[in-house]
This record gives sequence, C-alpha cells and structure tokens, in this order.
Amino acid sequence: MSVGETVEAEPRRRPGRAARFALVVATVLLLLFGVPWWTLIWSGNDWPTGVFVTGTVLFAGVALAFPLLMFSGHGARHHDGAARIADTLLGVVWVLFVWSILGNVLSLVLRVAGVDDPARSRIVTAAVAGISLVLLLWGHYEAMRVSRVRRVDVTIPRLGAGLDGLRVVLLTDTHYGPIDRERWSRGVTAVVNRLEPDIVAHTGDIADGEVAERRAMAAPLGDVRAALARVYVTGNHEYFSGAQRWVEHMASLGWEALHNRHVIVTRGGDSLVVAGVDDRTAAGSGVPGHHMDHEAALGGADPALPILLLAHQPQQITGAVAHGVDLQLSGHTHGGQMWPFHYLVRLDQPVLQGLSRHGERTQLYTSRGTGFWGPPFRVFAPSEITLLTLHASRP
Repeated sequence: MSVGETVEAEPRRRPGRAARFALVVATVLLLLFGVPWWTLIWSGNDWPTGVFVTGTVLFAGVALAFPLLMFSGHGARHHDGAARIADTLLGVVWVLFVWSILGNVLSLVLRVAGVDDPARSRIVTAAVAGISLVLLLWGHYEAMRVSRVRRVDVTIPRLGAGLDGLRVVLLTDTHYGPIDRERWSRGVTAVVNRLEPDIVAHTGDIADGEVAERRAMAAPLGDVRAALARVYVTGNHEYFSGAQRWVEHMASLGWEALHNRHVIVTRGGDSLVVAGVDDRTAAGSGVPGHHMDHEAALGGADPALPILLLAHQPQQITGAVAHGVDLQLSGHTHGGQMWPFHYLVRLDQPVLQGLSRHGERTQLYTSRGTGFWGPPFRVFAPSEITLLTLHASRP
C-alpha cells in the first residue's frame, strides 16, 4: 500500500457480520471435531455403550472448551497456559481431521474388498489413531528441536567480485510465544555463530507477545555475530504485539531495524545495498509511520549497486520486481507447517518455500521458518536456519 492510500480507522458496521462470523466458526469446529468423532467413535465400530458415550462426551467437551481456551490464551488477557493448551489441541485435531478423511477413503477401499463392519471401521480407526499418534510425536519433536541448517547457493549477476562468496544467514518466524523456548533460542544463536556469517537477517514474526513478555526468549539474538551487518524487518505478527517496541528492542540488541530504509555493506572494494520494508499488513495496523514503502527503503541508493531486500511475505515480491531488487529474502509461509495446510498457504502466497525467479532480474528465497506458530508441531515441513552463499557471475 502506498503512502498516499487511506486506511479506514474504524471498519464499517455490517449487519449480521457477527452472526456470519459465529456461523463460520461453528461450522469449522463442527467439521474439525465432527469428522474425527464420526470416524473413530460413531461410524460402524459398534463400540460398547460405555466406550461410545465416553468418546462422545470427550469430543463434545473438547470442542466446547477449545474456543474458550483460544480466546483466553490469545485474547486481550493473553494467558499463556490457556494458549498452550488451545494451540496443542488445534494441532491434534487438525491431524485427526486430515487422517480421518483419508481413513474414510480407506474404508471405501475395504468395502470394495468385501470387508464388513465392525471389522472395516475398526481397521480404519486403528490406522487413523496410529498414524496420527506417530505424526504428532514426530511433529512435536521437529517443532521443538533447534533448526537444521539449509545451505543454498545464489548467483547474482550484478554482485561485485569482492562480495563473491558472501555468507548470509536467514532467520525468520521465530515466534517466541506461550511455550518457553529460551534454551532453544540460545541453541539457534550458537548454530548461527558457528556458520561465521557476513550478514544475518531476520525477516520478522519474532514473537507472539509484547517485548516485556518475550524479552528473555529474544535475548540470545543480542549474541548473534556477523562480520558486516545484522538486519531485521517486521512481520505481520509484530502488528499484534507492539511492532514499534520490537523495532526499538531489536535496535537495542544491536540489530539494524530496516524500517523502510537501507544500509550499505562493503567488502573487497565492492558494495551491496541491504534494504528492508515493513510487512504488507503494516499500513492497516494503525501503528503510526508503519507501511510498506520500497521507494523510501531504496531512496538515495546507487542504482548500479546490487540489492538484497528483506520483506516478510513472499507476496511482497511484486514491489521488489518493480524496484529492480536482485534478491528478496522472506518467510511467513512456514512451508505449510502441518501438511496438508500448505495447499491453503498457496492460495495466498506465490511461493511456499525455496529459491524462485520473478521477472528478468529478481530472485526470491522463501524460508520454511526457524520456529513455529501456534500448534507445537511441524509435519512434513521442517524448520530451517538458512545459509545463503552469494556468488558473482563467472566470466
């Protein structure tokens, strides 16, 4: 959104808006909890009455408690205990929902093969429960471990020979939140420092919570070492959690907060513009002075120099192409985080993860994220600390 565009201070009241929202929420909850209940409890399992009643009461109770826990955990009062329970339940029910749908496909296959109930439904129940349990245990381990390093080589034709081999480490979507991950944060910093980077970039979504609430978890970022620059831009979650305070806090930790601005790094007689823009949601956040502004970010930079741009969302690549950026670094997608959620992510973003080309000059690298958001699970979407080695064109 350009500076000149107006942002509505207060949304217009629309009749029935609250009722439609409540209907959507109720429908989603009914599907998320109803499909697993149907598959595991009802269906053709022919469970004893006690098992059926207990299972039904359990599903109904959790379904009713879930929105209350989510509101308490992520609402204005921000109770971390309730948020941990709600986020975990969301992850569990998502996996059960997905595999219950696939389990019903298996049920059709077994029906065609001549397997009757209750054997057919109990085979499906065992398969869904077993696969879900394995994926949740594995997915939790994947979410909580220190991210592995993903090494990527990027050739930038306009890069000067003095910058050939420049090492850029990308962190993004750390999402310090209700689960205490101070130890994890120290582990990430240790990995980054072992890579001996020239530049370390953080492309936003540092935390879910205010600086005062997540200060200890973010503190190890102050120990990150880089030969030339440590740079940061806001993500969309900063605009739920005191964006300007995070900008100021990152500056206090020794990071260059690229709030629609740039710095120049030089090595071997050659220079690189390292720029950053606010997240694309910034203009609508109501935070004074925050909006995505590529012209301000690149203002005064020598147009002959190559440009490395930090922008939280891959969708911001349109502005990068228009302004002749050589390489944009982004996060936001989490690589989908929990399969098959990546299909929904692709409806909103042009890229899910990895290196891609856009236009004649511009390349985009999208990280799967260093941390996780919400449910403490990663299923078929591992986290990463990205080491990008930049290369000049070979003669």
